[in-house]
Parts: sequence; structure tokens; C-alpha cells
Amino acid sequence: MEPCHFRAMTQTISMPVWAFVLIVLFAGVTFASHFLFPSVRWFFRKRAERVIAQVNKNLQRPIEPFKLARRYDMIQRLIYDPQVTQAIVDHARRNNVPENVAFEKARHYAREIVPSFSATAYFSIGIRLARWLSKSLYRIQLGTLDRRRMAEIDPDAAVVFVINHRSNMDYVLVTYLAANAGALSYAVGEWARIWPLSPIIRAMGAYFIRRQSRGALYRRVLSRYVQMATRGGVTQAVFPEGGLTLDGKLAAPRTGLLNYIIEDFDPKAREVIFVPVALNYDRVLEDTILIAAANAGTRRFRPPLGRLLRRLGHHLWLRLTGRFKGYGTASVSFGEPLELSKFAVTETDDLTETVAQTLMQRIADVTPVTGVPLVARHLLASGPMSKEALIAAVAQSMQLLQARQVPRPRRPAGTLVPDVLARLEARRLITCQGDTVTVTDLGTPILTYYANSIAHHFDTIALPSPVSATQQT
Repeated sequence: MEPCHFRAMTQTISMPVWAFVLIVLFAGVTFASHFLFPSVRWFFRKRAERVIAQVNKNLQRPIEPFKLARRYDMIQRLIYDPQVTQAIVDHARRNNVPENVAFEKARHYAREIVPSFSATAYFSIGIRLARWLSKSLYRIQLGTLDRRRMAEIDPDAAVVFVINHRSNMDYVLVTYLAANAGALSYAVGEWARIWPLSPIIRAMGAYFIRRQSRGALYRRVLSRYVQMATRGGVTQAVFPEGGLTLDGKLAAPRTGLLNYIIEDFDPKAREVIFVPVALNYDRVLEDTILIAAANAGTRRFRPPLGRLLRRLGHHLWLRLTGRFKGYGTASVSFGEPLELSKFAVTETDDLTETVAQTLMQRIADVTPVTGVPLVARHLLASGPMSKEALIAAVAQSMQLLQARQVPRPRRPAGTLVPDVLARLEARRLITCQGDTVTVTDLGTPILTYYANSIAHHFDTIALPSPVSATQQT
């Protein structure tokens, strides 16, 4: 490669072409960083501020300044927090490593956890996508919601939605339904750290957690971020079960995130209000995957890519041909909020454990009963039965649920049951021979999974007898 020749003052300087190209590139980057990039950043910052100002006019709870802080600033604030600094020192001593090595590990954890919230991404893209996806897949039904009680929540309080976890659609559904309440900050697991999901999820304000990590340094970094967000008034959404239910039942709560919030609670600084949220579905998209994981005794469920692509292709084909009829009903209920300052005054036991158990009970109390779980319960309990007997039994159960003020299907049993049976038969979970409905071998574990989601509502209620139901006709 021929060298370049330059005349500097009265002397000629020769250099390789590659060196000259590097010098030009370096000069260009330097010019841009000093003159162009600040202008570009200012332009986008002003645009984002206008978006936020417009969005806040329509929100019950405006976006908190904490959520709008630059990600770099939040990371710096987190790793220089006194409690994190002490954890760094302890980690270095415990593992016999230099403190700068421990510091870099803490910085890595902070960069992994802290989101980069974008109001434009959340409200212009995320909310619209969540609305479209929710309404295109399900018939959305709002179960229990005390609007007056929700309106009375202190606007300065940190609100934490505590949700049972049945499907990855939970994130989408709650984001859509809580769109007017404010921007939710979710704790998401390691599944969401893969590219290109990770930058999108960060922009939506979610923060990543390692559910299997037990290191003291990591836990301290995570706990301080959650506590800072709570002190900053960020509206959060947590799944106390720690993961998707594998058998359909409500799982015992894991108190990690709740404990981080409660142990740092100071009613003089900011009130914390927990809002129980219960979800249920006629069709959980991952049901067979979760059931297989339960049978295998492991929480690692990664379906083969080929299988996912086939299911996605089949779904798109049904949509294109106009044969997709939706996955039935997705129902959401809001339970009685728990105001932490008032609750703490009356409790003498372990506050975190008591709060967790109380919230799970409130979730259980308002868990919606949808058509598929209700029909599944009767088919499993009574064996093969006539459609007429099934309709009568479901109608009796709905009356009992109404008496207990449990969220239930709004359609009458005569309309609900045939629709549910058509869906179950299309999946080969049942067979209908004449007027008799029978659960197939394939259907038994799947219907059990759905029936488990509402079993707690019937612990004290006798199952209506299909025999007596037929005798009435």
C-alpha cells in the first residue's frame, strides 16, 4: 500500500494510508462528540420531556422523577450507596480479592439490574402493543374492582401491585389494564436478558433479577435498587410466587422482593400500599410446557425452537384465514389494598411473612373463575356426563360463586358450556359422543391444571351433583 505524503511547514511527512484513515476517523468522532452529539442529545431530551408532560396529564399517578433519571446516574448512585459500598468491602474480605475487583463486580450487577426507562417506548409503543395483543388473543373481563377504594389511595404513596403468575401474558395484560394508573416497573427473570428482548424490556422500565443467585453482594445491590425505587415512589409490579405456577395452583409466596421493600419502610418518608391482583385464563399459552416441567420436577422449561416456530406459523395461518376465534376469556380482579403503615401497627410476628401470606390470601379470594376451569372441575369430578347435566351443574356452581361474591363468568351456563366444550374438543381434550362428554387421556392433566386454579373457591362448597341436576329436568 502506497504511503500518503503531507507537507508540514517545510517538511514532507509520510505515513501509511491505514494510519491516515484512523486519524481522520478519530478527528471525526471527536468533532461529533463535542459539537454534534450534545445537540442531538438535547433534541431528543426536549422531545422526551414534551412526551412525558403530555402523558402525565392523563395519568392518575404521574411518572416519578426517579424513573426518569439517566441510567448512568442511577448506576453511579447505586454502586456508591453506603450499604453497597460496605457490601463490596465485605465481599472482598470474604473472598480474599482486591476491593477494586469487588467494586467492578458490583458495577456489573448494577448495570445488569438498572433499567433505561423510555416514556416514548412505554406509552407510544408498549401500551399500544399490550392493548392490541391482549384484545386480539382474549376476551378481557374485569372481575372485582373497588373503584372508590382505588381512587382513595394516597397519590404520594409507593404502590406495589402484587400479582399471581400464570402466564407470560400476565405482564402484557396488567400493563394494558393499568395503563391509566401509571408506568409499571416489573422485576423480570433471566429469560428476558437475551437480545433483542433485553433492550426493549429495559426501555419499558423493567429491571432484571437473577432468581437463583444467593451471593450477598448481588442481593445487596438488588435490594438497594428496589428500596431506592420504592423511596422514589415508583409504581412496581411483583410476582410473589417467584415464577409461573406449574400445576395451576397458587404457590407459596417467596418473600425476597417484598422483604426488601418492608425492611426499608419508613412511613415518615413515604407510605407503601400493596394492591393484590388476581388473573385467570381460559387458555394459558404455555400450559403444556408448564405441565411437562411439573412432571419432570424442574423449573427449566425451554421448548424446542422448531416447536415454537410451528405453533407461531399455525397461529398466523389461522389469523390470515380468519379461523382464529381467540383463546376465550382472560379475567383480572383487584383485591383489597394493604396499607403498610396501618398493617404494621397491628402485627407482632414476622412482618414480611405476615404481609406475604395476607396478600396471597387476598389474591386467592378474588381469583376469577372463568369458563374452562369451571367446566374442567365438573368433568374431572363427575366423569362422563351429559351436556344437559353439565350445564345444570355449572349453573349451580355459578349461583354458589355469586353468593360468595367470587368473580365468575357473565354469560349464562347455557351459552358458556357449549362454547367451552367446542374449545376443549378442538384441542382433543374431550370427546363428545352423542350427548355424552368424556375427558380424554390427553385432556386429564391439562384439565386438572385448569381446575386447580379455582379449587380453593370450592373447599367449603359441595360439588353440585349431576344426577340431581338431571332429575330436575
